[in-house]
Amino acid sequence: MDLALSIPLTHPKASYLACKEEIDAAIKRVMESGRYILGQEVKAFEQEFAAYIGVRFGIGVGSGTEALHIALRACGIQSGDEVITVSHTAVATVAAIQLSGARPILIDIDRDTLVMDVSQIERAITPRTKAILPVHLYGNVVDMKSLRSISESHGLWVIEDCAQSHGATHQGQKSGTWGNIAAFSFYPTKNLGAFGDGGMVLTNDPELDERVRLLREYGWRQRYISEILGLNSRLDELQATILRVKLKHLDQWNEERRKKAKIYTERLTSLGIVCPSEKAGALPVYHLYVIRTEKRDALQMFLKAKGIETLVHYPIPIHLQNAYKGLGYRKGDLPVTEQCASEILSLPLFPELKEDEIERVVESIRSFMKAASIK
Repeated sequence: MDLALSIPLTHPKASYLACKEEIDAAIKRVMESGRYILGQEVKAFEQEFAAYIGVRFGIGVGSGTEALHIALRACGIQSGDEVITVSHTAVATVAAIQLSGARPILIDIDRDTLVMDVSQIERAITPRTKAILPVHLYGNVVDMKSLRSISESHGLWVIEDCAQSHGATHQGQKSGTWGNIAAFSFYPTKNLGAFGDGGMVLTNDPELDERVRLLREYGWRQRYISEILGLNSRLDELQATILRVKLKHLDQWNEERRKKAKIYTERLTSLGIVCPSEKAGALPVYHLYVIRTEKRDALQMFLKAKGIETLVHYPIPIHLQNAYKGLGYRKGDLPVTEQCASEILSLPLFPELKEDEIERVVESIRSFMKAASIK
C-alpha cells in the first residue's frame, strides 16, 4: 500500500495482531516439531475447516487456484470438455479451467448481486458441457438451489469457487456444501487468510476425496509410487497452524464485516451510489464492499488524494482480456458484466476498520458527489 494512503483497502496484519499470542505459540509449536509438510497441523485443520463448512472431507493444497484445478481434474474434466462459469471473476477461475484442458464457457452476471445469473446457464449448455463452476464473488453466494436443479436435470458436475465466501450462506446452507466439490483460497487478504498461499478442496464424496489426495501429491498412495498423474500442491504446516487459530475467530470477523457493510449502505444509498444488494435468504460475508457509480474513475482518484485506498475487482472482464482472445468472445457479448466492470469500486473493509474511518470514507464520497452534481 502507498504510504500516503492512511485508510487501507484491507489490513491482513491486523488479524495477526488480534490473536498474536495464539499465532506465535502455534508457529513455535510447528517449528519445534520438525515436521513442516502434511503433518498433524494440516490434518487437524482439514478436519476442522471441513466441519466448520459442514462437509465430510477437506484436503489442504498449495493455493486457491490449485484447489480449483485439482477439483476439476478430480471430476474428470479434461480436453474437449466445457465448463460454464462467469467472466466477472478473478482470472484464477478461468485459468484453472484451462489448466484442466477444458474450455471455459462464460455467461453473464446478475446486475444486483454481481454473481452468476443462473437464468443464463441452460442456454450455454451443449453436448460437451461437463460442469458448472459458480463463483461466490465478494462474499455473495450464487442462487445455488436453482443452479443445483439445473445441474441435476442435465447430469453436470457442480464445482464451487468459494475463494471469497468463507462462512457465507444461501438458504441457511454454507457455500462449499452445495456442489459435488468446492475450492477455497487462504490468500492473506481472504476472510480466512494465511500468511502466504494456501487452499483447500472440500467434498462429501469419498471417491472425490481419494482422487484429490492422490492428485495433490504426484498420484501417491504409497510414497514414491505414482498411481495416477498428479502434481505437487501441499498446504504446509505453518500455514495450517495459523489458519487453525484464525478459524476460531472467523464468525466474529465475518459479523464485523457485515456490521461495517451495513453502516456503509445506510450512509451511501442516499448519495446516488449503488450499494451491494442482499437477496432474500442470503447471508453474505463481505469479503469486499463493492459499490457502483458511473463516475468510478474520478471518484477513485478523488479518494486516493484523500488518503483512501480503493481497488477495482475486476477492471477488464476475462472475455475481453488479451490472454483470452482465443475463447472467441467480443465486446458486447456479456453486457451486464461489461457495464458493471466500468462502474465497480471496492471500498476499505476489514474487521478492524474503525467507524470513524468509515465516516471519513463516506464524507469524502459525499463531498465528491456534491461537487460532481454542481458541474
